[in-house]
Amino acid sequence: MDITDRTLRELLKDVAAGNLSVEAALARYRADKSEAVGDFAVLDMDREARTGFPEVIFGQGKTDDQIVAIFKRLRAKNRCVMASRVAPEVYERIRASLPEAEYDAAARILFTRDETKTLYPGITVVTAGTADLPVAAEAALTAELIGNRVRRITDVGISGIHRLFNRLDEIRASRVVIVAAGMEGALASVIGGLVSCPVIALPTSVGYGASFNGLAALLAMLNSCANGVAVVNIDNGYGAGCLAAKINAIGRNADDAR
Repeated sequence: MDITDRTLRELLKDVAAGNLSVEAALARYRADKSEAVGDFAVLDMDREARTGFPEVIFGQGKTDDQIVAIFKRLRAKNRCVMASRVAPEVYERIRASLPEAEYDAAARILFTRDETKTLYPGITVVTAGTADLPVAAEAALTAELIGNRVRRITDVGISGIHRLFNRLDEIRASRVVIVAAGMEGALASVIGGLVSCPVIALPTSVGYGASFNGLAALLAMLNSCANGVAVVNIDNGYGAGCLAAKINAIGRNADDAR
C-alpha cells in the first residue's frame, strides 16, 4: 500500500469518526495531489501513485531558478527526481544548488535515483550511428530510472549490417527494443523483421539536408512494413524510454503470474 492509499484511509477514518467533515477531507485529499511552486508551476504529486513514476521536469525553456525550485519540491516527496533536456552549461550554473543530484551529460538529464528499486532486465537500446547516441542515452537512462536494467548496443547501422548480425542474439533476448536512427531510419524496419518482441522506433534529427531534421526518418519508420514497430516523435528519447518500461512491466507481470 503506497503513501496515497494510507493517507486516504486515514482521511476516511477521520470522517467516519466525526473528526473531519466531508468537505475538509476532500480539500485535504486534493491538496495532497497537487502543489504550487511560486506562480510558475503546479506539480502533479499524485503521478507516481497513478503511473508508477513521478512527474518529470522538462528543463528546456525553464530558468535556472525554476528548475532548482521544482527539483527541490519534487525531491521532498520522491526518491527519484528527473529533469530532462538540461544543457551542460545550465547544470554548471545550478549544480551547487542541487548537490544531491547526478548529471548525465550525454542524456542531458539531471536526476536522483531510487536506490530501493529492483532493476529488471528486458530492454535493449540500439543506435544506428554514434551521432544518435544523445537521444538513445535519454531513452536508456529514462528506462533505467523507472526501474529497468538496460542493454545498450551502439553503431550497428545498415551501412555495415554485419555489425548488427554480430549482436543479434543479444537483441533477440529482449522483451522490447528501442531503435534510435537518423538519416533514412531504416534500422528500425530491419530489426523489426528479425525479432519477435515489440520494437520502438526512435527517429533522430541526424542527417543531411533532405533528412529535414528527422522528418525523413520519422516518415520511413511510420511506413515500415515490419510487424510490431511503433514510432515515437523525433528525438523523443524520454517518450521511448517510458513506453519501453511499460511494455517491459507487462511482460514481467505476465511472467510473475505464471
